[in-house]
Amino acid sequence: MPKTVVHDNESFDDAMRRFKRSVNKAGILADEKKHQAFYKKGLKRKMKSEQARRKYRH
Repeated sequence: MPKTVVHDNESFDDAMRRFKRSVNKAGILADEKKHQAFYKKGLKRKMKSEQARRKYRH
């Protein structure tokens, strides 16, 4: 779990922004979304190939 220490003369918004950035870099929210529901193996494979196609297009 990322930790954020609030510095002197730092607003709450700035500290919150730093915390959100560190959580995003650690990939915690993406991992949580991935484990939110159970997917069958075939569906996982299909989603992975679709994601690869989307990534390749851009």
